[in-house]
Amino acid sequence: MINCIIVDDEPLAATLLEKHISRIDHLKLIGKAENAMDAYQLLQTKSVDLMFLDIQMPHLTGIDFLKSLPQKPPTIFTTAYRDFAIEGFELEAVDYLLKPITFERFFKAVERVLRNKKESQEDFMMIKTEGMARKVLIQEIVYFESQGNDIKTVLASNESIISKSKMTDLESVLSGKGFVRIHRSFMINSRFATAFNNNEVQLGTHLVPVGRSYKNEFDAFVTAVSKGSINR
Repeated sequence: MINCIIVDDEPLAATLLEKHISRIDHLKLIGKAENAMDAYQLLQTKSVDLMFLDIQMPHLTGIDFLKSLPQKPPTIFTTAYRDFAIEGFELEAVDYLLKPITFERFFKAVERVLRNKKESQEDFMMIKTEGMARKVLIQEIVYFESQGNDIKTVLASNESIISKSKMTDLESVLSGKGFVRIHRSFMINSRFATAFNNNEVQLGTHLVPVGRSYKNEFDAFVTAVSKGSINR
């Protein structure tokens, strides 16, 4: 099941999207918002797997709103204007739908989301712990911490797994998957970053220190995660 929200200030457009969503069993509408502020509240209080986001809205456009989010849910832009297509795709939107949106075009966009979700769920690594090899979804890993000859893997559920491994080996395995080593003893999943300064990064309820000798890596993290949307 994919939890969806609709962010659109046009009642007719929002109603049409709601009807399209109701026709697909794998989609569940869990909230609607008419502006960016209300949408932000939904994202803070609900687990959102997919956002249908209008571009032309009062006070803050959909594009500027998405840019401001440190953690961006998969997003399908909905708009009556073609002019924003390039900028929308630069934000790695799943799709860009022009109003009025037909069900056939809507279904094609959702199919892409379902396919991406299946692929991400299958992206895993095996962690050896307590004499067993455990399958762990990469998207559930918040950070790794080196503890002597051991590695502590912290998951989104707050569970920790202790295993015999090296940070350099993990860096090689997870290259290109959103993980950044920002300290001699810590490597983080940038997708979980919610705030940071020059000394530490917040990952939900966890605070991870930034090492002085990892300035280049930290700068890369800043660029990738926020592109200036979070104050340092």
